[in-house]
Amino acid sequence: MRPPYLLLDVDGVLVPFPDEHGSTPATHARHDVAPTGRSTDDPVAVWLNPDHGHLLMDVIRTGLVTPVWCTSWRQDATTLIGPLLGLPTLPYVDLPRPQITTSHPNGYLWKRDHVDTWLGDAAAVWIDDDFTALDHAWARERTAHGTATLLVQPDPHLGLQSEHLTEVATWVARLPTAQARAV
Repeated sequence: MRPPYLLLDVDGVLVPFPDEHGSTPATHARHDVAPTGRSTDDPVAVWLNPDHGHLLMDVIRTGLVTPVWCTSWRQDATTLIGPLLGLPTLPYVDLPRPQITTSHPNGYLWKRDHVDTWLGDAAAVWIDDDFTALDHAWARERTAHGTATLLVQPDPHLGLQSEHLTEVATWVARLPTAQARAV
């Protein structure tokens, strides 16, 4: 059995949204990046916690997950965000660019149908800040049908916390793939 995918979002997970006062956590440092299609003369400011790279690498190095970007940043997550955190080059889910006015056009996260197709019957832990109750029901249903699925949902104003990655590590360590590797 292959290790479960660790699907990583960027906005609201690694890059927290400003609070009602326009502030981001003091743990995060500002970086200016130029995503695909954007000039370096007109960069986008992102706030990243340098500790996230170490924390993520601790989970990745276990070999119990296969990390993949799952974000509207697509390839830019690998070329712009990952290097700022000291992450290796990671594959990404090539999400479409839908014409939507809400991230929940069908009552659930717009990415979910694409992720479901991309995953097939692979186990996954997905970290995103924008799940709805329907997404959590989808994960429970996948798990009930034999495909282990965990959704981890950070507060979008705080982003990823160490306890989220502890939850991921604990969850994957209990899976049959982890127990088979330990033998």
